[in-house]
Amino acid sequence: MPRLRTFLAVEVGEEIRERLVALQEELATDAPDVKWVEPGNLHITLLFLGEVDQRETIDICRAAQKAIADTPAFAIRIEGVGCFPNPRRPRTLWVGVSKGEPELIAVHDAIETPLLDLGCYRRETRGYTPHVTLGRVRGESAGDALVRSLQKHKGWSAGDVMVEEVCVMSSTLTSDGPIYTVLGRARLA
Repeated sequence: MPRLRTFLAVEVGEEIRERLVALQEELATDAPDVKWVEPGNLHITLLFLGEVDQRETIDICRAAQKAIADTPAFAIRIEGVGCFPNPRRPRTLWVGVSKGEPELIAVHDAIETPLLDLGCYRRETRGYTPHVTLGRVRGESAGDALVRSLQKHKGWSAGDVMVEEVCVMSSTLTSDGPIYTVLGRARLA
């Protein structure tokens, strides 16, 4: 049976996505050595499962739906620009979540336990930090211009979006970048 590279995510909507792309374009002037996330792939990852047996995806979808069925939909605000692991050595450029962050963390935590019970997920050692990945720095040095640009955009905001569902996604890696496919949707109350 085929295995699928699988993750759970919250989509950000077209309007927010357009604003994120505009931010990527602004940052790109100071970041020539960044591999930017394709516009259609901008999302908030909740849990990365890695390679799972295709047969398990139905159980994953059911577990996610059951875990959040009583959780009311909520708004989040996509704002604040930063990098992992730190500004001296930026590797991943991101936009954070302010309003709605505790609710997103609660959704993550609610889904994590049943996926651990299914045996298709291994808990990460670092705590969950909701964010949208904008790009990944290639090479060793990002340069001072990028660090200054990140600082300048620190208070940037894309606005609010309602979280009404969690998507179970597959990711097929290609030479042109990953292709994401929605395998299932778990609706919030």
